[in-house]
Amino acid sequence: MKYPVILIPSDQGFAVSCPALPGCWSQGRTREEALDNIRDAIRLWLEVAEEDAAREAQSEAGALAEVTV
Repeated sequence: MKYPVILIPSDQGFAVSCPALPGCWSQGRTREEALDNIRDAIRLWLEVAEEDAAREAQSEAGALAEVTV
């Protein structure tokens, strides 16, 4: 899946965020490093979101399901 990201030049290199995933930020000394780092950040963000959803479904006696959009 592709996610749009925003690269922001800074004195230390680049800050980068993924607007579709609130709070998903990273940085890097070069553009390439920043993009590599945000890929990792996105993977981790999605992993944690999935774990949180599963935990919430269990605590509410609900069920976790998937849909394709």
